[in-house]
Amino acid sequence: MDRSDVTLERMRTFVRVAERGSLSAVAREFGVGQSTVTRHLRELEEAVGVPLLSRTTRRVTMTDEGSHYYADCIQILRLVEQANDEARGTRGASAGTIRISCTAALGVLHVSRLIFAFQDRYPDIGIDLSLTDERIDLVREGVDIALRLGPLSDSSIKLRALGQSRRLLVAAPAYLAARGRPAVPQDLPGHEGIRMSNIAGSDTLALQGPDGERHTVPFGGRFRVDHGLAAREALVAGRGIAPAHHWLVDDLLTTGRLEVVLPDYAPPPIPLSMLIVPERAGIARVRLLVDFLAERIGGIPGIGKPR
Repeated sequence: MDRSDVTLERMRTFVRVAERGSLSAVAREFGVGQSTVTRHLRELEEAVGVPLLSRTTRRVTMTDEGSHYYADCIQILRLVEQANDEARGTRGASAGTIRISCTAALGVLHVSRLIFAFQDRYPDIGIDLSLTDERIDLVREGVDIALRLGPLSDSSIKLRALGQSRRLLVAAPAYLAARGRPAVPQDLPGHEGIRMSNIAGSDTLALQGPDGERHTVPFGGRFRVDHGLAAREALVAGRGIAPAHHWLVDDLLTTGRLEVVLPDYAPPPIPLSMLIVPERAGIARVRLLVDFLAERIGGIPGIGKPR
């Protein structure tokens, strides 16, 4: 086997195995058998003449030679895709698949609709949408773009600020009728709070008053949950009071199923950001979606301009 056997297919297989650390995971991603992935890797290593991966029973890692080769492969595959886009002209921008990761509740209630509108405009672009509140490794999971709420610190990923997500305290009318309506933040410790178990510090609640003063009060309750949609259901069921993103409860406020509590006090807004894998940022279809989401995201209820 000679260097002419270094094919793009084998190179792509190597890159994804290096990123995911698992042959079986890449086989599922590509829709092929694990034996095919193993064969691609073996043929590539025979062609380049050095071992690229070190295999154990639990994990696949890159050798020193593999790490250098991986960096070159990333650049080659990116240039090939960009060249194909340019050769096809406008058609190149409107074909292929984009992988997106999004905060779960935001994705279900709002981002999925934006994606439908995007695909109506570009019908040949496929979208693979993954909904999770976990901070995943975008490169390892093969994600092109991620929408995330909260502060972010990964300097290796391109970040585009999309806005600030406004929050407010809400509860069901039935709950307020049974338990009374808080008049000041200091009344909240006597109420049932619906708390997010995947957010640190949910046992206290920070509120900003009408004059900018900050209030921090204990916030307890018998129900904790790690998903925004479940918190929404608990609110409608009258299980307590919760700080909620405006976009999570906008329709429920409009129909009167929920009411704002302490309207003069609000939790601080949360930044909403788009993360873009640098190696994918130059691909035409990815650029189209990035610009489309950045333009449309401000139409989601409660999303204000970036600070």
